[in-house]
Amino acid sequence: MTTQITSLEEYHREYAKSIENPSAFWKKEAETFHWFKPFNEVLKWNFEEPSVKWFLNGKTNITYNALDRHIKDRGDKTAILWEPNNPEDNVLKISYKELLAEVCKCANALKNLGIKKGDRVVFYMPMVPELAIGLLACARIGAVHSVVFAGFSAQALSDRVNDAQAKLIICSDFNQRGTKKISVKKVVDDALLLGCDSIENILVHKNTGDSVSWNFSKDKWWHEEVNEQKPYCNAEEMDSEDLLFILYTSGSTGKPKGVVHTVGGYMVYTSYSFRNVFQYQEDDVYWCTADIGWITGHSYIIYGPLANGAQTLMFEGVPTYPDASRFWQVCEKHKVNQFYTAPTAIRALMGQGNAFAQ
Repeated sequence: MTTQITSLEEYHREYAKSIENPSAFWKKEAETFHWFKPFNEVLKWNFEEPSVKWFLNGKTNITYNALDRHIKDRGDKTAILWEPNNPEDNVLKISYKELLAEVCKCANALKNLGIKKGDRVVFYMPMVPELAIGLLACARIGAVHSVVFAGFSAQALSDRVNDAQAKLIICSDFNQRGTKKISVKKVVDDALLLGCDSIENILVHKNTGDSVSWNFSKDKWWHEEVNEQKPYCNAEEMDSEDLLFILYTSGSTGKPKGVVHTVGGYMVYTSYSFRNVFQYQEDDVYWCTADIGWITGHSYIIYGPLANGAQTLMFEGVPTYPDASRFWQVCEKHKVNQFYTAPTAIRALMGQGNAFAQ
């Protein structure tokens, strides 16, 4: 595992090392990961072009480092702890062993749907475990995932699908948020009507089971495509500079820009920053309240925690359902050790008064 800083003095020492000799600093961190082929150069950069490359010619797979290497020591420990929208529904605990099996089954299903290394897959889903499983399955086989926040419009979804030239959309039938049920599948259908010529299939996760429209030539049920697949799939050897995912800007200042992250540098940095910012200890329960549709969710719900063998909590609901005490109820229920949320959420809850926090 990567270094964990334990004091302010140690932080200053580590920071100085990272500035004085970044190649040596990050080489030490990167060597704690599994590489199919070791990198032969840590860093190559030119800010004039600009061009920055990390761990050149190294071959790895982020899912091998987030899942496979934990199986021996942490296979039966919880990887994802899922808290549903309705507090009366069942909590789901997925161990590292179970998560690896589900990711492999989904990866095999993606292959059966014609998805291969380099292909783009767009996700338009609520905060359900299948979203995390699907992202990791893409990374397993070298497909490039692009998550679109499941509150965006059909036009916004269509724009991002077309820019990425995605071959597959993975969505749910409905999204549950508080007392609302939002037809995610209908938004996807509307996006296709706007023109998404690159899309070959739609993989639909049955979240609520409510009725949805169905195109038998393109639409496939997750449970029918994924559940019967074999629970093993070799991790694709990825170059450190291969694309891992595309995440689009909001589009508030013009056309959405597709920001790309590559495998090696992202893997090492998110693991290092998670471990040191949140000071995670073995068997802690860590909760980031972000949506996976944002970079925070990618880095600090999925990749950073799992790379460290952590227990990461995924929350489907909203902080005010059934009432404004929900965050604190979840913290108490699961004995959360690290709680990571946004100032906007805290300000909104402050407006509800102190009674809900008691």
